[in-house]
Amino acid sequence: MKRAIVIVVFLFVMKPILPVLEYVFNYDYIVKELCENKAKPEMKCNGKCHLVKELAKVSESDNPVSQDKKTSHAEFEILFLEKSVSFEIANLNFPIQKKIKTNYSDLYFYENTIAVFHPPTV
Repeated sequence: MKRAIVIVVFLFVMKPILPVLEYVFNYDYIVKELCENKAKPEMKCNGKCHLVKELAKVSESDNPVSQDKKTSHAEFEILFLEKSVSFEIANLNFPIQKKIKTNYSDLYFYENTIAVFHPPTV
């Protein structure tokens, strides 16, 4: 079962490459027989015109939408407006605390010493 899936996926991947491989393997035949610009050697087409046509056929078969049935695509921009309720910012007046409370402790320790460190003498 896995091999079948791998083969199918491989064929889908190889489908666009098949015309190129055909061009490589049948290069001489395409240049001599199928090239449309055989009479104009200065163009140096070498069958690339046939390759382009084959690649166009493959890409056309990948996109099944025909030229007659073009789908129209319209974009609409929709804007939503929600009316918000007006609000007012209240000014909260907190009393200013002038005295610092001494019973508050944030576990910060500061050693207030007057002594200055002097290194030992040798």
